[in-house]
Amino acid sequence: MRVVITGGTGFLGSVLARRLLERGSLTSPAGSRQPVEEIVLVDAAAPAAPTAWPASVTTVIGDVADRGLLSSVVDRDDVSVFHLASVVSAGAEADFDGALRVNLDGCLAVLEACRARESAPRVVFTSSIAAFGGAAVRSVVSDSSKLTPETTYGTTKAICELLVNDYTRKGFIDGRSARLPTVVVRPGRPNAAASSWVSGILREPLNGEASTLPVEAATGVPISGYRTIVENLVRLHELDGAALGSDRALNLPALNVTAGGMLESLRRAANRPLGPVAVAPDPAVVSFFSRWAQWSDFERALGLGLAVDADLETVIGEYLEDFLGGRRGE
Repeated sequence: MRVVITGGTGFLGSVLARRLLERGSLTSPAGSRQPVEEIVLVDAAAPAAPTAWPASVTTVIGDVADRGLLSSVVDRDDVSVFHLASVVSAGAEADFDGALRVNLDGCLAVLEACRARESAPRVVFTSSIAAFGGAAVRSVVSDSSKLTPETTYGTTKAICELLVNDYTRKGFIDGRSARLPTVVVRPGRPNAAASSWVSGILREPLNGEASTLPVEAATGVPISGYRTIVENLVRLHELDGAALGSDRALNLPALNVTAGGMLESLRRAANRPLGPVAVAPDPAVVSFFSRWAQWSDFERALGLGLAVDADLETVIGEYLEDFLGGRRGE
């Protein structure tokens, strides 16, 4: 079978592709376990540092909102799609039209390409906990909490969740929407996400660089390590649709931590001198987080067999192992 990953040359897309190569097989639309023969990475741009992929992995550069492009890669019935491509939070606020084109039109392009197949392909869509928010948001959000986002990013994610549900109800796809917590620790440089600081206050100190915490230390944020996120995307794909029922969206498991608690975990996990972290609340970032859920309930996901990180120290150790040449204490 073929697997298409939109946003595939990005960090999570690349980690997911490597995980699928290791796994070697997935459940096909017909319900049987089949080898993954091809992985197609669809993205707007090639990565700055190209990855040496095996011949079974190809990269297609283009606009995710281009329906012709999506139809050209979702052109067989034995296909699954992981739809990761998105304009992220602060970027979506800065470019409303771009967010609608990529996040909404891109989602529709994926769904329509899958609808054209006779097999009702499995589609895993990465939503976000930012789909909750605003004055109505509760201190702890669960799968039964009302979606009241007050950011363009969260609004587009909420709309796409509903589309995934309806395309599934109509029998066009077998959809699943994963509300991601903030993913840590992302390597490289900060991106346009309002939550970019969450990785930054871990990544930069581990690199011996200075970092800034732009919110109060008591700010809560649900987080998950990238290994666990990718594992849960695969597990969500593999679930029988009947187990999900009519509501195909769920909160992925997360560690509910505070910004100050993250810094304490960093000091415990680090195996090297750390760069300094200055606390300097940024009104724009504080405003974003005041409209987002700060704690997440994920009981449904655990009941369906999804995984949760042991603790943040373990997550930091995984980052050290994968990107900085050794786990803590080595």
